[in-house]
Amino acid sequence: MTEATGQDANAGTTPVREAYRFDEAALARWMEAHVADYAGPLTVEQFKGGQSNPTYKLVTPARSYVLRRKPPGATLQGAHAVDREARILTALGSVGFPVARVYGLCTDESVIGTWFYVMAMVEGRIFWDATFPGVSREERPAYFDAMNATIARLHAIDYEALGLGDYGRPGNYFARQIARWTRQYHDDTDAGRDADMDALVEWLPANIPAGEESSVVHGDFRCDNMIFHPTEPRVIAVLDWELSTLGHPLADFAYHAMMYQMPPDIVAGLGGADLGALNIPSEQEYVAAYCARTGRDGIANWDFYVAFNYFRLAAIFHGIKGRVIRGTAASAHAQERARALPRLSALARRSMEKCR
Repeated sequence: MTEATGQDANAGTTPVREAYRFDEAALARWMEAHVADYAGPLTVEQFKGGQSNPTYKLVTPARSYVLRRKPPGATLQGAHAVDREARILTALGSVGFPVARVYGLCTDESVIGTWFYVMAMVEGRIFWDATFPGVSREERPAYFDAMNATIARLHAIDYEALGLGDYGRPGNYFARQIARWTRQYHDDTDAGRDADMDALVEWLPANIPAGEESSVVHGDFRCDNMIFHPTEPRVIAVLDWELSTLGHPLADFAYHAMMYQMPPDIVAGLGGADLGALNIPSEQEYVAAYCARTGRDGIANWDFYVAFNYFRLAAIFHGIKGRVIRGTAASAHAQERARALPRLSALARRSMEKCR
């Protein structure tokens, strides 16, 4: 995303868009019955960001809340699982990992038309630009170190002890993920085919590195999916757990570190940025910091992990394109992401060819 379509298009709220309206009185009745200390009247606004699950700000005289719901209309099987989001947030919050508190999950579609959950509104800063504008040059390394420490902490959590042993299937992660995103790519016929994606679908399954690891993985760990403390270089909430599961931590970390290669007009990335002038750690330094925190000597097959993640993100954008065509995309900038799909799939193929 560019500066104009990043911070401006994503930050803040807007009146609820026509396609995403619901019975606000029914929601207020549910809040009264299920949210401790809730007291109306209730005002509902829609966040500009968040292209997958529509996200709303619920304002009351005493406090604000956040509601995440499945999008209205037909959705792909297994997508938009807000119940999984609520479960992982509750589990991680129990051990002090920085997430918003969940007040309740509703699986009764008669309330607002889809499943939803309500969580606390965490006040802080979201950086839609990976160069962290507005942060002093001297402070920028501390913000990157905070992201690095947070993802390393996530991967160290004992998910069995949290009752998350069935949150995904440990092992064989890359084969299952490649199959999943290939299936969603093929099933979404509205969005059409892409030659670069077709090449990746053929190459990736035959080139998976050996070795199995398993941890909780976020699946979309980017700077714009984190809330930072209002004044300190500290992550106080990680957002958007829709893609979380049990998986390979190096897949999760490589997706996050892909920001170093990502053009900033696609998603928050540092592609083309002058890291030295900005005082941002290099990709090599950032990877080394994660390795030090997780007890690794290094990361072999790094280019494969990057190629896999470009493919996965391209498959997600392909799904966004399908939702734009069907008229069910939740975000105002979903069309921009749909238009970016050919560039993203080309980047994925370029990363694939670096592995050969």
